[in-house]
Parts: sequence; structure tokens; C-alpha cells
Amino acid sequence: MARAVLFDAAGTLIETRSSVGEAYSAIARKHGVELPAWRLQDAFRRVFPAMPPMCFERDTRAQIEAQERAWWQETVRRTLLATDSTVRFTDFGAYFEGLWRHFAAPANWQLRPGTTEALRSLTDAGLGLGIVSNFDLRLPEIIESLEIKQFFECTILPGTHHRAKPDPRVFDPALATLGASASEAVYVGDQPAVDGTAASAAGLEFIDVGPLDSLTRLTEILR
Repeated sequence: MARAVLFDAAGTLIETRSSVGEAYSAIARKHGVELPAWRLQDAFRRVFPAMPPMCFERDTRAQIEAQERAWWQETVRRTLLATDSTVRFTDFGAYFEGLWRHFAAPANWQLRPGTTEALRSLTDAGLGLGIVSNFDLRLPEIIESLEIKQFFECTILPGTHHRAKPDPRVFDPALATLGASASEAVYVGDQPAVDGTAASAAGLEFIDVGPLDSLTRLTEILR
């Protein structure tokens, strides 16, 4: 029987209200640049998985936040180049700042269907819950605003623990906090190539919720 359930964040528990491509396109338009949302979305889907892990040396929080911003700025730059290499912004820094604020705002995120119900059911069943995500340090504020932070005993991020998936060691601090071994834990994610690979290497069972229409089905799957 599982004693602990660990979750990925973006794409698993939460999702953007509009697609990344739509956000990139709408904010670009404010800067006088017209780029189709579908092309930006396609470029982002190719660029994002190829980026190095957002995992930096142990440093102060302010320095890690700066490194995370730089990582995202490079991701945006590569996405634009992959969309249309001829596009030029008068002030790319201002464009990126608009994107950073957009994705930092909890109002631009929403819970996946059935998230609150599933988390409450698992908690009521006596399972310990935690988050192990490659998200940046903006995540805690987002999940607190969406009113699910209280379900989790720990939130493990590259910016706080200096490891990122697919490194299987990312699960160690969460398992220690929850007092569970890898064989007693399940990892819930939406990307088998990253989430599933890391979980399997660490000895955790992996559940892919990408195809699920509601997270309420998690309870029956775990049974």
C-alpha cells in the first residue's frame, strides 16, 4: 500500500488559463510584433524540452531567482527564434518582463479538473502528500492562491533543493519529510519521458495523469 503520493505541478495539478503560445502572442502584440499563437506554441513545445535543467549551484535566494529569470529569458529568446528568426523587438527586455509577470500571476493559472477533490480524498485516506516539480520559485505563491498548498507537507523545487528531474535524487527530501520509502510512494505526473523516468529510477511507481479528464480518478487508480 502507498503511504505517500508525490505530485508534479504544471500540467498535473495546475495549468495555464490560456496556452503559452496565446500568452506569448498577445503580449508580443502589445509591443508591436505579430506572431501567430499556434506557431509560438509549436516552437515552445520543441524548445522547452531541449533546455538544460533549471538547476543552479547553491546560492542565495535572490541569486537563484535571478538565474531562473535568465533561464526563462533564454527559453523565450529561443522560442522566438524557432518561430520566426527575422522578428525583432524594440525592447525585448520589456517583452520578457511582461511574460514573467503574466506567468507569475496566480489569476493566469487554474486547477486541473478534480484537483481539490482528489487531494482532499487522498488526505482523508491518511496519505502524505508532497510536490516534486521542476517549476521555479514562483510556484508556492501560485498554489497558495489556488488554495491547494495546505494539502502538501513539502514542496521540492530546483531553486530550493538544487536538483531537477530526471535526476532520481529529487525525491529524497520529499520521502524523508513524509517518512516513506520509495517502494511506499507513488509519483503522479503528466510527462512519462521526464516524470516517469525519474520516478522509475528512484523506485517509485509512476501514474500518468495526462490522459485523465479529472484527477478524481486518482483515488480509484490508487486502489
